[in-house]
Amino acid sequence: MRTRAERLSIDGPSGALEVLREEPVEQARIGRFGVVCHPHPLYGGTLDNKVAHTLAHAVLELGIAALRFNFRGVGASDGHFDDGRGEVDDALAVLEWGSARWPQAVPWLLGFSFGAVIAIRAAARANPERVVAVAPAVDRFAADEAVPRCAWLIVQGDADEVVDPQAVQSWAARVRPAPVVAVLPGASHFFHGRLLELREAVIAFARDAS
Repeated sequence: MRTRAERLSIDGPSGALEVLREEPVEQARIGRFGVVCHPHPLYGGTLDNKVAHTLAHAVLELGIAALRFNFRGVGASDGHFDDGRGEVDDALAVLEWGSARWPQAVPWLLGFSFGAVIAIRAAARANPERVVAVAPAVDRFAADEAVPRCAWLIVQGDADEVVDPQAVQSWAARVRPAPVVAVLPGASHFFHGRLLELREAVIAFARDAS
C-alpha cells in the first residue's frame, strides 16, 4: 500500500497540535479515517511510537486514512500534560479536523496504553464507527465510566509488564457493550517482536465488523 504523508499543525484546545496525516495513494475517495492516540506523554510517548505506527499502518492497509498526533506538550504541540482530561479534548479536536477535511468520511479511534484510555473516553463523546484499544490502562477508569457504543476491540498481551492483563480482561468482561478481546500469548506491553500479529488482529477485527 503506497501512502502519502504530511506533518502539519492544526488548532487545538490549548494551542497548536502536531499531526501526521497519511493517506492511501490509490484511494480515490476517503470514506473512513482513524485518529491514533499515542502512549503516556510523561514516559516518552509520541506519535512516532512503534505501536501507534503499527495501528496507523493497519488502517492504511484497509484503505483508511490515518491521523497520528502529539498530545499537548509533546513534540511541536503546545500546552502541558493534563492527566488525561485535556488529552481527550486533543483527540476530539483532531477528529473534528479530520471530519472537516473529509466531510463524507466516518471516524475511527485507536490508541495504545494511555492513548487507548483516551480513545475509549473520546469515543463515549464522539460516537465513532470503530474503536481499537491496545493494552488499555484500565486502572484509570471508574467502574461506571462510559465506554464506546460501537463495535470495539481490545488487544492485550498476556505477558504485559506494565498493564495487568487480568485486570484488562476482567474489566472488558463487565462493561457493556462488550468489546472483542484478542489476547496475544507471550506478548509484552510494547509487543516486541509481535507487531505483525498486532496489525493482523486489528485488520481481522475491522474486516469481521464491517
